[in-house]
Amino acid sequence: MPVIDPARIPSDLLPVVEALCATGAEVARIIARGPLGQALGAGVGENSDGDQQKALDVLADEKFEAGLRSAGVRFYASEEQEEVLSLVPGGKYAVAADPLDGSSNIDVNVTIGTIFSVFEAKEGADESFLRPASEQVAAGYIAYGPQCLLALTFGEGTQLYVLDPETGAFALAEEKMTLPEAAKEFSINSSNRRHWTAPVLAYVEENEAGAEGAKGKNMNFRWVGSLVAETHRILTRGGTFLYPSDARAGYETGRLRMVYEVAPMAFLVEQAGGLATDGVTPILSLTAEKLHERRPFVFGSRQEVERIAELHG
Repeated sequence: MPVIDPARIPSDLLPVVEALCATGAEVARIIARGPLGQALGAGVGENSDGDQQKALDVLADEKFEAGLRSAGVRFYASEEQEEVLSLVPGGKYAVAADPLDGSSNIDVNVTIGTIFSVFEAKEGADESFLRPASEQVAAGYIAYGPQCLLALTFGEGTQLYVLDPETGAFALAEEKMTLPEAAKEFSINSSNRRHWTAPVLAYVEENEAGAEGAKGKNMNFRWVGSLVAETHRILTRGGTFLYPSDARAGYETGRLRMVYEVAPMAFLVEQAGGLATDGVTPILSLTAEKLHERRPFVFGSRQEVERIAELHG
């Protein structure tokens, strides 16, 4: 049985999507066993950017690399690898992935996930990824939570699938996700408040003022610490996410990676009717200059993202 309905996938991309789905289903089974299998949250070193790697980070990376190699992918760029890996010479596609997003939440059973982005491969490995974000041909995430979910776009809307535990296949749950234009929730790591820029602080204070303030309505605060979980909640019921630049050393250009996290999530959000910017400029108009480049990231309901850009002047 196929792991996803082939009728909904562009034929050229089908082997890539099937490999991502099959690998995601395998990773989901490993995560579901938790400590019964192995210490998935154990630290095993650092990645090329100095972030601590957990055992599941490395395991997921190895499995997605193997799955994409079997699907004929030419280049694989991973947040866990310093350089682009060449998999199959002459392959048509290049895939960038954060194999395991939110790994700090592994041990506490909070939703974590895999984020991926697909480009048509060019001759060079780096140039296949260092290009306008608008040139993505597909993007998605797999959320490992109470249900294992797949959000997927090919540039014609954002689809939602659920991994059916009875069949082992991803079944369509929503043909076209629609992100509400307005919002009642916002997400930001408030522990960094003292480091925020004036526009970010102004936006948060505007929300905190509630119905008595300029916004004229009460807003709820949410923060999970898992980009996949935050994105899925916002795609489902609206809201706004901010991971801005701030005054701390190493955070001057934000913290999330353009290639592995920001660009694919921006593609998904905008295909669902939302907006995604770096605070001012639309993400899909930007080009990464380095493989592990970081960017400020603001996305979600259209009215809120436009208001944040307005506050930036």
